[in-house]
Amino acid sequence: MATHFPLLDTADLAGMAAKTRNPKSEMRNPKQIPMNQRSNPQNRAAAGGLLGRVLRICHLNLVLVSDFAFRISDLQGSPPRLASQGWSRTSWREQSLSLQLLCVVLLHLLFLNSGRGAESFRVATYNLDNYLDAASGTRPAKPPEGKAKIRESLRALQADVLALQEMGATNALLELRASLKSEGADYPYWEHVSGHDAEIHVAVLSKFPITARRPHTNDSYLLFGRRFQVSRGFAEVDVQLTPRVSVTLLTTHLKSRRTVPEADEAEMREQEALLLREKIDHILKVNPAANLIVLGDFNDTKDSKSIRTLIGRGRSALIDTRPAERNGDDQPNPNPRYPPRTITWTYHYGKADVYDRIDYILLSAAMAKRWKKSETYVLSIPNWGVGSDHRPIVAAFSMAEQ
Repeated sequence: MATHFPLLDTADLAGMAAKTRNPKSEMRNPKQIPMNQRSNPQNRAAAGGLLGRVLRICHLNLVLVSDFAFRISDLQGSPPRLASQGWSRTSWREQSLSLQLLCVVLLHLLFLNSGRGAESFRVATYNLDNYLDAASGTRPAKPPEGKAKIRESLRALQADVLALQEMGATNALLELRASLKSEGADYPYWEHVSGHDAEIHVAVLSKFPITARRPHTNDSYLLFGRRFQVSRGFAEVDVQLTPRVSVTLLTTHLKSRRTVPEADEAEMREQEALLLREKIDHILKVNPAANLIVLGDFNDTKDSKSIRTLIGRGRSALIDTRPAERNGDDQPNPNPRYPPRTITWTYHYGKADVYDRIDYILLSAAMAKRWKKSETYVLSIPNWGVGSDHRPIVAAFSMAEQ
């Protein structure tokens, strides 16, 4: 049975909201920049649209607080100029309570429309293998057929949040985002982080609002008396899934296994992993129950020092989701000390003609409680290598309050 609210219609509501501005809604989270009409599209997307705005209608001021509950900060005065729309038939108190309910319903609808629904959400990571819109240094521009295969892979994943590595400049990310939108996969929220490497970067695309951004672009370490910069930086974002459920994503692209004259590549990668682990430890120290996902191209196998460093030990240890192909394999390893003999490789190294698992989705203990193992896998499609030398991986999680 339909329910009718004796309130303004949606057009009137939208018009009134558009005419009202609250300075509190024009600021991003701490360490963020102020918002104004001259802000670029990246910053406007960061504000979260209506989801992050303070709703104020006439003398009713609904303030969205950190836990997405509402408090009424102004209910003074008599109902303003609404008699023509039937407001005089009920008391101002009843009208204001109805208005509160409508605002809550609208906000929940906005959240539900951000993703696929209220039951679960998916997070994926994908190294795009030089997704550049123009050649830079020794890296070529991405050809059209490579871009098309990447979009095909991303559409097949149906992920709500994407962590991307080897992304080119901001224009390349915006081109990918626009191309995906034209094909039915809309990611209104995005983040692009540039580290010391001037050619390839890390990025995030999200269907849900990004409510906080903490880019780490200037981290460095000492190795045998010489200081090195983290090549691609670390992207850290908070993503709001529902009014009461959010997750923190940390994504990076650790030092490649390509040898360099300056230092040993494995030791450089381990130092970058140590810096990333410091950030993980800080998040879990502040909030041991944090919903944390650490993902990306870590450029090493699970038995390496860098991956053991990232996973950690004890109560703050991360859980390796270990995605595998969905090919029917479902039996345990005959040796119980080892994982199942499923196909988990994510990268093909052409020079040695070997396949390795070097892309990961790692979870905090709290996040692991939401993890849906049966919906976690390596994407396997024909001619996957046209798009990248990596295969994407995806994991699914519950959005229910816990």
